[in-house]
Amino acid sequence: MKETFSIKMNYEQTLEYMYSQLPMFQRVGAAAYKPNLNNTIELCTLNDDPHTKFKSIHIAGTNGKGSTSHLLASVFQEAGYKTGLFTSPHLKDFRERIKINGKMISKDFVCDFIQSNMISSQQIKPSFFELTAVLAFSWFADQKVDFAIIETGLGGRLDSTNVIAPELSIITNISFDHQNLLGNTLAEIAFEKAGIIKKEKPVIIGEKDIETDFVFQQKSTIENAEIQFATDIFSTKKIGIENNYLSVNVLKNNELIYPNIKSSLIGNYQLKNINTLVASINLINEKNIAELNEKSVYEGIKNVVKNTGLMGRWQILNNEPLIVCDTGHNEKGISEVLEMIGETKYKNLHIVFGMVNDKDIEKVLSMLPMKAQYYFCKASIPRAMDESKLQAKALAFNLIGSAFPDVQTALKNAKNNAQLEDMIFIGGSTFVVADAI
Repeated sequence: MKETFSIKMNYEQTLEYMYSQLPMFQRVGAAAYKPNLNNTIELCTLNDDPHTKFKSIHIAGTNGKGSTSHLLASVFQEAGYKTGLFTSPHLKDFRERIKINGKMISKDFVCDFIQSNMISSQQIKPSFFELTAVLAFSWFADQKVDFAIIETGLGGRLDSTNVIAPELSIITNISFDHQNLLGNTLAEIAFEKAGIIKKEKPVIIGEKDIETDFVFQQKSTIENAEIQFATDIFSTKKIGIENNYLSVNVLKNNELIYPNIKSSLIGNYQLKNINTLVASINLINEKNIAELNEKSVYEGIKNVVKNTGLMGRWQILNNEPLIVCDTGHNEKGISEVLEMIGETKYKNLHIVFGMVNDKDIEKVLSMLPMKAQYYFCKASIPRAMDESKLQAKALAFNLIGSAFPDVQTALKNAKNNAQLEDMIFIGGSTFVVADAI
């Protein structure tokens, strides 16, 4: 039985308690990562096991899992389902992490939940993410959602979200990120992500890779789970970008099934996410998990930003000069961002750039274009790399620019220097994008 903390806190005080008292991976890194599910299970038990009271779909992967989660939630919404969505991190408001049909969790529920779990939390000592996950499950149970789309925070096997029993698991792709926690090879990282594959529940793998495919096949065999690789059956072809919509043809076994789908997410990397999405929808319909008709697919993809409030994916903030931000932050994510920059017309390129300390900084810097003016900056989290250190590291790769103590100052200087026909790109870290928008 839970004891309730007697001092009542408002929403701002509640958030301050969560940020200051609970270890948060986004702020402090590996120290906040708990290598088991014990805390989450104990918190769920104290809160009447909310994760067992709704149907769910679980999504993991190195890149694309956030976009895919939002896309799938949008399609479910368009199909008429009351749809929960749990993602991380947030960019502006903590409540972005927990939504139902695009509407953020109420401040009152956040306050009441944290209040009622405060004494338990002082005994269990959960991480920020562990407590937030159980908060999300409790909100979805309380509001009686039809489905919840649940994105993993980090990895899969030991991620706090991995207490759920989903109708379908989705793993978007595998590339290098968080090696200090997930492993130093792609196969080791895949093993952690494969931990979300559940007994006799189907799984979609978004992209094939000779170094990781066997890991997923072995895990699905052990769990007697049907496995499908999206790219074995489906493919996407870019038509173009018009009026800030990406137009895509989707093919199944080389036959056109969704002509001219329009997406409000316009980055080229969304082609892979849409491919994974359509493969997932096909299996959802095939297994009678839900009924997602053609109209809901078209409208869900087109209206994903409006339906879910997704931000930071090749998001255009201004047109003259063109200002774009993107949360891509690892080697694969940065390469996809650079591909988009390469397709963009501009006179001069300005890059507002910051990173966190535990990324492969030299690798990312080696990829960046020398023909650009850089504005190195430090995001407002403890993990952020000092702007002067980043500037010095960048100089070794002939990346020239000035250092600024925060993102807004860097962006202000970029705007002052940019001409109308120039481009300003903001990125390197999710937290740089968060500070910018």
